[in-house]
Amino acid sequence: MAFAAPSPSFFKDSQPGPLWSNGPAPGSLHEFPNRTAADLGRQHTTQPITTGTSVLGVRFNGGVMLAADTLGSYGSLSRFRSVNRLIPLTKECVIGCSGDIADMQELKSMLESWIILDESLQYPYKESAPGLFSTITRVMYHRRSEMNPFWNHLVIAGVDEGEFLLGVVDKLGVAYQAPVVGTGYGAHLALPLMRTEVEKTPGGLSKEQARNLLVRCMRLLFYRDCRASSKFQLATITSEGQEVEGPLTVDTDWSIANMVQGFE
Repeated sequence: MAFAAPSPSFFKDSQPGPLWSNGPAPGSLHEFPNRTAADLGRQHTTQPITTGTSVLGVRFNGGVMLAADTLGSYGSLSRFRSVNRLIPLTKECVIGCSGDIADMQELKSMLESWIILDESLQYPYKESAPGLFSTITRVMYHRRSEMNPFWNHLVIAGVDEGEFLLGVVDKLGVAYQAPVVGTGYGAHLALPLMRTEVEKTPGGLSKEQARNLLVRCMRLLFYRDCRASSKFQLATITSEGQEVEGPLTVDTDWSIANMVQGFE
């Protein structure tokens, strides 16, 4: 006995209807109305995108000095060449930021808004360098505990009542103070050189010696770190206040490149 094949209209008519009025049919997608991005779950930064490399710091007799280049790298692309990573927060405090540039800008905006709020409320105290160091440590640890860290490694330098501060805070909230500090690639290449120079001068470095040391380290990083730039900033914090110079340019000598062989 022969059977006729069902017509296409048979399958069309046999499809199930929507699950509810104006809703989707089984197996299809539905766009829920009045849904926002916040309803889709938490959106966290899982890796830095545009980044800055090393920040260096050293104490000298009468102050603290920081150095950082001005390059913002988009992956391996030298995308942004005028990123100021030394940020004056107050007249006595400067922070330097390695890591994600977007998180650096968010942290800068957050700290500046708190400082403005304290000033507008006319609190009887001012934001000191040790206070900002403690605040940044708490912020970084809190964000780490929320599993949404700021992807930054920070150097805080300042002066408070004649006492000079040079400290480091990483993205986990780990903090310490030292006579010489470095982040990024500078912690591996420049920091040993800086420690050696400080150990050679038991009485402490002069301002000129500290400046020459940082310029020398920035030249070394430009030679060796493919995420570094020849343009950099210098920040000097003394009892008179802070001053940020730059961008400056390291003087380089590539004549030795003609002697490199075996990599053609």
